[in-house]
Amino acid sequence: MPHRDVVSATAAIGALTRRGRHRDALAMFSRVLADGVAPNEFTFGTVLRSATVLRAPRVGAQLHACAAKLGLCSNVFVGSALLDHYAKMGAMREAQGALEDTREPNVVSNTALIAGLLKNGMFDEADRLFRRMPERNLISWNAMIGGCSQAGLSEDAVNLFLEMCREGVTPNESTFPCVLTSVANAGALGVGRSVHASAIKFLGKLDVYVGNSLVSFYARCGSLEESVLAFKRMKQKNVVSWNALICGYAQNGKGEEALNAYKTMRATGLKPNNVTLLGLLFGCNHAGLVDEGYALFKAAEREQPGILKPEHYACVVDLLSRAKRFDDAKKFLEDLPFEPGIGFWKALIGGCQIHWNRELAESVAERIHALDPKDTSSYILLSNVYSAAGSWQSVSRIRREIKEKGLKRITGCSWIEVQDKVHVFFNGDCRHPQSEEICAMLGACLYTREDDQHEQSTE
Repeated sequence: MPHRDVVSATAAIGALTRRGRHRDALAMFSRVLADGVAPNEFTFGTVLRSATVLRAPRVGAQLHACAAKLGLCSNVFVGSALLDHYAKMGAMREAQGALEDTREPNVVSNTALIAGLLKNGMFDEADRLFRRMPERNLISWNAMIGGCSQAGLSEDAVNLFLEMCREGVTPNESTFPCVLTSVANAGALGVGRSVHASAIKFLGKLDVYVGNSLVSFYARCGSLEESVLAFKRMKQKNVVSWNALICGYAQNGKGEEALNAYKTMRATGLKPNNVTLLGLLFGCNHAGLVDEGYALFKAAEREQPGILKPEHYACVVDLLSRAKRFDDAKKFLEDLPFEPGIGFWKALIGGCQIHWNRELAESVAERIHALDPKDTSSYILLSNVYSAAGSWQSVSRIRREIKEKGLKRITGCSWIEVQDKVHVFFNGDCRHPQSEEICAMLGACLYTREDDQHEQSTE
């Protein structure tokens, strides 16, 4: 149909975009130009969404050139659309250029750039832009909190949440899942309880997304009773809710409870997904429910093969090897529908460590070294097997080999929450301000224990 003016042309392109017909929207934009109709800022804002969905950076660049030719790049609507497109394509230099070309960038423009910077790991740049913004709204705060949470910057995400509340910005349903994820990552149970109270204060009724986050948070912090209570209080539950409960039981060594929750979930008519199965296998693994876990895997293989991923197969290898069923584990590996990666062999060698199977551990270690000669963890696992078997010469040889090859071990880390403050400790790290007092207390405890053992032996 002929396009009489830019309004009808933009409406037609918008209709195609809303229906998901993005290639047709781009084709219509080209026809509009060929008809001599000059697009306006709304036309570009609409058609750039299609270029973004199709992940077509070259098309985006062509649209940018067209907008520049028409003198529209300084328009805040076009500038924001260009910026959003480039940010989602990972072209951050072009995104920053689009912001600079915008005559009067608004909170939407700045927030789009912040989201792009965070997604591409440019946290310092995102924070500087956030601090310079003349106006910050809830969306920009959520972008910062969510970006930090996804990047594992848990402490920064929580601090931003607290700062947002101090500035009088009211959080919404999108804020709390990100904050609760960060608090769970830090293992800060006390802080999480305060966030829970804030959610009730600001939101009143908690929706399914916040409820799911609470179930997962409490379970990950080891407070399984509160996790189950949060689940029971939810008015609406979806498969994610049940997954949070099942995985919570699994993480806390409650394999039987995870299986019972799964049966109840199936009775409600919900179908499991890949996360459900992974949680169940993990729970069965750590509770020693080998036959139950293997039966669940075989049932999924028959009924829902589409949900199976490599990590499920790796879980089965771990399940069998932990139960000392090494022949079954090796047969399972041989029958895999794909070539097993390093993770599968590590699962097998982990079982060797538990059951002191030195011969198999050496054979598996050779496979891992052939796949990745620089993989340190396999050397450590093999060293642990030798150590458990009392083969100290072999332990020394492995450690010497690690040193000669210049391989680095991942430093062990643990943390504990005391009076709402999380204290982090690394292996051999003495940077904690109370490290001397802590070592003295540990020494006193060990000394007392040795005395008790000596008294018992002399009685």
